[in-house]
Amino acid sequence: VYYANLLGVDMGMFYKRRDYSRLVEGEHPVVSVEFLGNDVTGKTVVIVDDMIASGRTALEVATELRKRNAGKVIICATFGLFSDGIKRLDQAYKQGLFDEVYTTNLCYCPEELFAKPYYHNVDLSRYIALIIDTLNHDTSVNDILDATERIQELLDIHAAKMSAV
Repeated sequence: VYYANLLGVDMGMFYKRRDYSRLVEGEHPVVSVEFLGNDVTGKTVVIVDDMIASGRTALEVATELRKRNAGKVIICATFGLFSDGIKRLDQAYKQGLFDEVYTTNLCYCPEELFAKPYYHNVDLSRYIALIIDTLNHDTSVNDILDATERIQELLDIHAAKMSAV
């Protein structure tokens, strides 16, 4: 919500209602899925999740977004574990469910993933080094963690480029 407001873009979310009174194959079954947000027709949509293990959750969301005629679908996750492999992602990409996947280098990713046309690995080593350096100097990490100013600078640069076109 914070970043959507900062960027001046719409934000939506999917709410999965589960039946917590029973388990099916070790999980509480989903009873319904509700989308809370505006029309996504033709829009570039970014799915943000904390991690991708099997990819099932992100791909379910991508499927729902395609049903709602979303334009480009980008999946972003901090931790790309891919503990169930990448076959499911490969199939979904071939079906056109999503366009790109971004994960960080904060955990190991299977080597074969780097050759995929849809995959991008985001290098956070500089960012982590800044945090460690700041902590070693016994100063606050607030300036590093608060990206508001950096995002605003990027938006200003983008706006300047767009007005020059």
